[in-house]
Amino acid sequence: MAAPVWSVDPRTGKQREEVATEATPAEVDRTVRAAHAARASLADRGVRAAFLRTAADLLDEAGEHVIEAADAETALGPGRLTGELARTTYQLREFADIVDEGSFLDILIDHADPDLKPIPRPDLRRYKLPLGVVAVYSASNFPLAFSVPGGDTASALAAGCPVVVKAHPDHPATSELCASVLRRAAARSGLPEDVVSLVHGFEAGVELVKHPLVAAAGFTGSVRGGRALYDAAAARPTPIPFHGELGSLNPVVVTEAAAEERGEQIGSGLAGAVTLGVGQFCVKPGLVLAPAGPAGDRVLKSLTEAVSDSTEGVLLDHRMRDNFVAGVRERTALPGVESPVTPGESGEHAVSAGFLTVPAASLADGDTHELLLEECFGPVTVVARYESQDEISAVLGRIPGNLTATVHISEGEANGAEGSADELLAEVTPLAGRVLVNGWPTGVAVAPAQHHGGPYPATTSTSTSVGGTAIERWLRPVAYQNTPQALLPPELRDDNPLGLPRRVDGRREPGSAA
Repeated sequence: MAAPVWSVDPRTGKQREEVATEATPAEVDRTVRAAHAARASLADRGVRAAFLRTAADLLDEAGEHVIEAADAETALGPGRLTGELARTTYQLREFADIVDEGSFLDILIDHADPDLKPIPRPDLRRYKLPLGVVAVYSASNFPLAFSVPGGDTASALAAGCPVVVKAHPDHPATSELCASVLRRAAARSGLPEDVVSLVHGFEAGVELVKHPLVAAAGFTGSVRGGRALYDAAAARPTPIPFHGELGSLNPVVVTEAAAEERGEQIGSGLAGAVTLGVGQFCVKPGLVLAPAGPAGDRVLKSLTEAVSDSTEGVLLDHRMRDNFVAGVRERTALPGVESPVTPGESGEHAVSAGFLTVPAASLADGDTHELLLEECFGPVTVVARYESQDEISAVLGRIPGNLTATVHISEGEANGAEGSADELLAEVTPLAGRVLVNGWPTGVAVAPAQHHGGPYPATTSTSTSVGGTAIERWLRPVAYQNTPQALLPPELRDDNPLGLPRRVDGRREPGSAA
């Protein structure tokens, strides 16, 4: 018998009404098979684009109810959720534009050249096809933008892949509501509703990644949960791509010259990045390398004042709250760790923000402080005080892969008049998928050049989950050789009946919509 799924109030930890039931293996099987049967309906790019735009319109129309449901389940607040809904519908419309334009198909045509030296070339034509059914695992901290109607779903649908979403247990009612909107948008666009489906339950998530008709998966969540699913995807008789976002420390390096130039500004900016959304952003700075001495003291003084003035907040659920409190307790117990502003419990359900300090040499010398190099989800960061460039390099050499890495440099370092900022950038670049200078990583713009990914454990692949190129995760290339024109897909025919942008014999040809 499937267990009921309840909505839980994060402000009180109390269960509310039953929302749904956990899907049984048989129900997961039926859901995936229905999605698989709907694949052909997504073949028409025009229909796909119209579906994505309709989904955005219907989400906007249902915005008041969506935000109310999400706030009740996550306590993120109407202001934050209003912005997240706008981001979500923007993503859907952006992918509709990408589908219309067609460059994502990456069409390459090389006409036959029998006289080519040293080896004659046959006629070759290459483009990309959708993989098939995609399993999407919703994030806890973004109930809209990285969940049922979020970027993984939007990009997979844009690629022509049906989607089965595994709802996150922190917002089941919001998931049900958003799934119903997407299915209604599908029906209104002339598509089967089963191009988007929803399942609940831990075991359902495991069954989903193992199902033989699931062709790829996208995940945002913890290292432990993501790695288990990643291993299951790789252990299948036919392994599948698993694009997982697991965890990130997001290191920040503040040069001494930058601290001298604007230490107060850096300290207050760091406080804002650490406390934003009660520290529940995947790109929250979790480790900051700041100089020892007076310049670094100014940074810490400003950070102390700003964090002390921040308000308490509620984490997404009590399990996360317990993990945060325990994580802070373990870290503060390490030798040499101090807590200028102690983060932790605040009342029965909330938490307060804070930060820890440690000599950078402690992080560079052995495994005693290894825990400080792991993400602690919530409003806390670790400031490591360095004495030399060698200590910076030693700490950076021990940091695992990240979504972001940030450097704060002075004006003189930025224009090359002093210091070696170029060497510092070269040192942090291998650590992350996005490198920032004189900014803060919180806030991930939805833009064509965006990259939201990074070396493991930040992500399990080299792909991005944000921006237009996220669509590439759900496509595979196929090449046709010496195929008669009448038998070619229309995308690859010489007359280009669909007006698509292509590269022909090494030259870029814009499409009619370009």
